This record gives sequence, structure tokens and C-alpha cells, in this order.
Amino acid sequence: MTTPDIAARRALGACAALMIGALTLTACVGSANADNDGKGGGDSPGKSAAEIVISAKNGSTGASINSTGVKVSDGKLTEVQMTVADSGKAVPGSLSADGGTWKPEEQLERGTKYRISATAKDGDGRSTAADSTFTTVSSGNSFIGTYTPDDGTTVGVGMPVSFNFDKAISDTKAVQSHITVTSSSGQKVAGHWFGTQRLDFRPEEYWKAGSKVTMKIDLDGVEGANGVFGVQKKTVTFTIGRSQVSTVDVNTQTMTVVRDGSTLKSVPISAGSSEFSTYNGQMVISEKYKKLHMDSRTVNLADAYDIKDVPNAMRLTTSGTFIHGNYWYNKGNPPFGSQGTSHGCVGLQDVKGGQGDTPSKWFYDNSLIGDVVIVKNSPDKNVTPDNGLNGWNMAWSEWAAGSAT
Repeated sequence: MTTPDIAARRALGACAALMIGALTLTACVGSANADNDGKGGGDSPGKSAAEIVISAKNGSTGASINSTGVKVSDGKLTEVQMTVADSGKAVPGSLSADGGTWKPEEQLERGTKYRISATAKDGDGRSTAADSTFTTVSSGNSFIGTYTPDDGTTVGVGMPVSFNFDKAISDTKAVQSHITVTSSSGQKVAGHWFGTQRLDFRPEEYWKAGSKVTMKIDLDGVEGANGVFGVQKKTVTFTIGRSQVSTVDVNTQTMTVVRDGSTLKSVPISAGSSEFSTYNGQMVISEKYKKLHMDSRTVNLADAYDIKDVPNAMRLTTSGTFIHGNYWYNKGNPPFGSQGTSHGCVGLQDVKGGQGDTPSKWFYDNSLIGDVVIVKNSPDKNVTPDNGLNGWNMAWSEWAAGSAT
């Protein structure tokens, strides 16, 4: 049910006193419950001492989707109702234990009109009220950064923090200075801009195994471009798991898996063919799929292949390099450990469905997003640092030079 606005009320009374030889008329002012700026209260005689402040002023636009709320001084909030103005849908919120503040339980929507009505009492039980109708910042006038990794995840030692913003950022210094990334290992972390919409963070060397990384995003209200403001405010923490770095040697068509400094296993592979060679360089696993449809048309290779159920696939580059299972190989002449036959991916022996006791399933089950796969001795060039989460292919001095702070 929509809660109506509480109109400003002012009672004006007149008290007349007749005195000998003179007539004196005194005006007695009653409670003023609301002003039109989202405040209510005062200190006139008979008026509540409590003063309510709604962070988004009545009639305002561009209100924060994170920090909008209500607070009171010299009193306690007794009731706060927030609704979506157009539909009347209630917005749940929570009142602090001391009755001093109220805030929505969830982040507000962008470009939406809301209404807040609040009442409070002072120490003498006198009531006051305030209300505000306002609109949050629009999508057109705000930016959001999609980031990885997610809060609470455990990732490999090569996992950078990577932001992709939905709008071009012109004030890169302002944006980067409101994102901090720190590690419990004490490693120095630097940011690097790839163009105007991507910002990555990493230390000079791989993260220390077992460390905790904390990312603080304080972009709410930060102007990233002319008239375009950030809306995100949160803290994200993730854990670095064990160290696993796997090296693919194209000369020998083998992959050596090293965990915490010790060789875990040597796995026969089949890298790219002479026509479609595999990138060299350090690549980070960014996605994992038990089954993936691979269509050559999506990577501009015409109709070279269309496999609907590639098993145990893990992405290494944005452009389409994966390390994955291969069940369609020539059974009479298996390529693993002897020759490159793929279109640039790293293939491991597998069976259809990917559930057999195979090298591919073993590697998939023993890999984390953020693990590193290094390819060497391929006739191809080095992977570019922005093709996937592969900034490790850039020297530290160059990486740090790409920071805006």
C-alpha cells in the first residue's frame, strides 16, 4: 500500500492577555513537522527537538544507490517507510539499535524515483516528521565496473583483479584512486589501464600461496567522465590457493604440472598445428566448463569445426584459446605427446562426455580459475597482455607505468 506524503503542518494559535491599561497579543507557535528539504524538527517551544535528515533531498535527482538513508539527531526514529514512487512497492530497510539511523537493506536501482517518510520523537516524547521524494542516478549518468574474481572465492596464484567499465573513463586517476587492492602477503600491488575501460591490478610476481587479497571499491559519487558518476561501494575479499603453474613445451608436446614447487605430473598434449599454432607466453585460466560448444565461426575460422560438447574446457585467452579435452582424435595415431593437431588450443586425451579416467579430466579437476599455463617453444608470437587475464606477459616497469596513480 502506498504511504501518502506527510505534508508540512504548522499550527498557529493566539493567546490574548488583558492587562490594566494595555492589551498585549502574543503568538504561540506549534510543532512544524516537516520542511521541504528532507529535514524535520527544531527547537521552538513546544516543538520536537529531534531533527530528521533524509540524505536525498526532496525533488533531487542523481541520488546515491548505496548511501541513501535517514538519520536523526536529538531523538529516535519511530517509523520509516520507503517505497518505489511509481508503483508503491515497499523497500525493506533496517533501523539501527539506537534508533538513530535507517537504511535500505539492498542497493537501490538506478534511474528510479523513491519516496521516504520518517517520524521521530525527542526525549520528551514530542514527535516530528519528514519526507522526501527523489530519483536515483540514471544509467546514462553513471558507470559500473564488472570485476573478477568474486567475493569469497579461492583462485590460483596468477589471478589478477580485473575491472571492465561499461563506459569510457576519462579521469582514470580519480577512478583508480578509489579502488585499493592489498594482500596479506605484503606484496606491492599496482594497477594498469588497458585503454579507457579496463583496469587490472597485480603484484610484480605471482601472488603468494595462501594469502588473502582485499579489494575496496569506493566509487560511489566519483566522476569518471564528464557528468558520469560511479555507483559502487563494497569490499571484496578472495583467497589465493596453492601454487600451480603448468608449462606446455610444444617441442615435446608435453605439459609439466608443478604444484607448490614440486612436479605433480607430466601430461602428453597436442598443441596447435603448423598452420594454427598456439600462442607462447603466460596465460591464466579465466573460465571453466565441463562441456562447451566450440564453433570455428566465432573465431573467424569459417567452418573449420563445430563441436557441441568439448569436454573439460578452460579458457586461456579472450580470442578463443582453451586447454580442453579431445575425444575426436585419430584413435589409430593418437597425437598426444607427438604432434600438434589443434587450431591453436592445447588438447588433452579425453572421452566423449568427459567423465572417463583421462588426462584431461584429471587436469580439469586439479585446476583452479587463476592457475597459470605457460606455453613455450611454439612458432607463434607471445600472447598480448590484454588478451585474457594475461598481464604477466608485461615487464613490471611497463606495468607500473600504466598506472594512473
